[in-house]
Amino acid sequence: MQIKSQRDFFSGLLYLSVGVAFAWGATNYSIGSGARMGPGYFPLLLGILLALIGGVIMFKATVVETEDGEPVGRWAWKQIVFVIGANLAFGVLLVGLPSFGIPAMGLIVAIYGLTFIASLAGDHFRFKEVFILATVLAAGSYVAFVWALKLQFPVWPSFIVG
Repeated sequence: MQIKSQRDFFSGLLYLSVGVAFAWGATNYSIGSGARMGPGYFPLLLGILLALIGGVIMFKATVVETEDGEPVGRWAWKQIVFVIGANLAFGVLLVGLPSFGIPAMGLIVAIYGLTFIASLAGDHFRFKEVFILATVLAAGSYVAFVWALKLQFPVWPSFIVG
C-alpha cells in the first residue's frame, strides 16, 4: 500500500483519530437505544460517523493517483499559537483565574480579547475591521446567550458590577 496523497491521508487519519476518541469517550455514558437515547448516544454515533469518513478519506488517499503526491506542507506555527492562545485568553477573561489574582472580565471583554488575539494570526492586522467584528460578535453573543437564552455568566468585569 502506497500513499498517493499525503494531505488526504493525514487529514483522514485525523478524522479517524478524533472519531475513535469521541466514540470511546461516549462509552462512559449511558448509550440507550434509538427510541430512548442516553447522553452517550449522539457522541457515539457522531464518533463512528467521523471515523468512517476518515477511513474513506484514507482509503481514497491510497487508491487515487495525484500528480505530485500532494505533500504535507510546513506547520503554520504562528496561526496555531495565536488561535489556541485566543481561546485560552477567552476562557481566562470570561471567568478569571483567581489563583493568579486575575478577576473575571466577563463576556464582552473576553470576546474583544478573543477577536483581537485571533486576528493576529493573519497576514494583515486592520484595527478598524477587527474592532467592528469584535463589536458585532459581542453584541450578537449578548443577544443570543444572555438576552434570548437567559444564560447566567458574567457579562461585564467583576470590579465594575460588584
